[in-house]
Amino acid sequence: MNLARTRLLARIAFHLVHTSARREPPGLPGEGEGDGTAEEAARAVTVREAFEALGPLYMKVGQVLSTRPDIVAAPIARELQHLHDRACVLPFRALEPVLAESLGPHWRRRFRRFDTARPLGAASLAQVYEATLTNGRRVAVKIQRPGIRPLVAQDMKTLRRLAHFFAQRAPALNATIDIEAMLGVIFDAMRPELDFTIEARNMERARAAARHFELIAVPKPMDATPTVLIQSLAPGTSIRDADPAEFAPGERRAIGRQLLAFMFHGYFTDMTFHADPHPGNIFVAPGRPATVIDWGMVGHIDRRQSMSLMLGLLSLSQNDGHALAKAWVEMGKVTPWADISAFTQDMAALVPKVTSASLAELNYGAALSSVLASSTRRGIQTSPMISILGKSFSHAEGSVRYLAPEISVTDVFRREIRKIIGAYLREASSEQQVARTVMETLISSLSTPGELRGIIRDISNQELTIQVAQASKQRLSPLEDRADARTRRLLQAAALAALAWRATSRRRT
Repeated sequence: MNLARTRLLARIAFHLVHTSARREPPGLPGEGEGDGTAEEAARAVTVREAFEALGPLYMKVGQVLSTRPDIVAAPIARELQHLHDRACVLPFRALEPVLAESLGPHWRRRFRRFDTARPLGAASLAQVYEATLTNGRRVAVKIQRPGIRPLVAQDMKTLRRLAHFFAQRAPALNATIDIEAMLGVIFDAMRPELDFTIEARNMERARAAARHFELIAVPKPMDATPTVLIQSLAPGTSIRDADPAEFAPGERRAIGRQLLAFMFHGYFTDMTFHADPHPGNIFVAPGRPATVIDWGMVGHIDRRQSMSLMLGLLSLSQNDGHALAKAWVEMGKVTPWADISAFTQDMAALVPKVTSASLAELNYGAALSSVLASSTRRGIQTSPMISILGKSFSHAEGSVRYLAPEISVTDVFRREIRKIIGAYLREASSEQQVARTVMETLISSLSTPGELRGIIRDISNQELTIQVAQASKQRLSPLEDRADARTRRLLQAAALAALAWRATSRRRT
């Protein structure tokens, strides 16, 4: 790492530590949201500018930190929300060798026109140009900046070392935050941005998901190499720059609702979601579907986490703070000093403010930040995935607010519940899930009496018969009674698993 980057990192570390040591515990949404002192504001701007100067990886980390007031002070968190990945525009001659290496020396023959005068966009990872294929189709060509991959790889190593250093010297704080795990989630989500073939696969998967939504579109990848991506051109303009008055009220609200529903589909049904749906990545035009672009940063969530998150949002929609607290604890981990009762009281105070509010009335991203802050303050380690989920949800909400601020997130969620639960039930009754249930039951039988193991063998040979006999009236000791009850439960589970397996097999044949 060169001296200039080392100094920028040191500046960020100094300001973060200095402000974090003096910060007050964050309150509920709408509380304590003043601008702070002029000194704090200037310090926050300095931190943001340092993140921007360090490049793409640090900007992603800074964007995540903007949703984590449990880690950084409120003035810095608010300033980091304004992080922009806007790099100086490289002249096209600096990027042409990347095109020649990826598409061949005669790459120009693939295009009828290629606008090299000015890019559609310039970020620290890539520049995007408008072009027209020989068949007349307008496309966007994304070209990776030369030398960016080794730089990001080195930055990842540096941040891992810093996180490990922090974890060793602040074990109590790390027990509730787990910086190393959080960085791992960010790095995993960001890797497709360094290989456009992965981004193209993400787009194809997202296009399949978007077919369920009449007003959502995803660009079509035409060709992809690790450093060049050719995709269909998104119509319209950024949702931030769109004029809501140009849309019919019904169309405007329908687009907003479907954008949120599309994100819910990613979190709960597809288990893969756009991790950076900021306004610049959503294009809209009257009479056209909204187009969600830039699938380089994608999050993946496992089924258990998705279901726990679903339970939390259900609790929120039902104005049940106690149930939300329980679901949140299930997603994370309780430290020895955790105060679950206080956290539950915090959620009971927060939830009524969130349940029925519209986007215009309440910032749901801020509400999530309040949950995070309370969780850390009460000694509950948050799942590392929440950092990416929080960033994704906050950006999606902020994007929709530009077009349809009157929409209620909880109302949209309630409309999607039936579809989400239906997807869970279909997965639970799938052959793979039934097979897993059978295997888990078989494994648990290894510690059961020999009679049960014999029954398991009968199940595997499809020779299971169940006879019901009159229960013995002989009185058992409490210990024997508990053992007998445990055996009965295992027998019942094994029998049910076998019957489910048989039913699934018959349905498949």
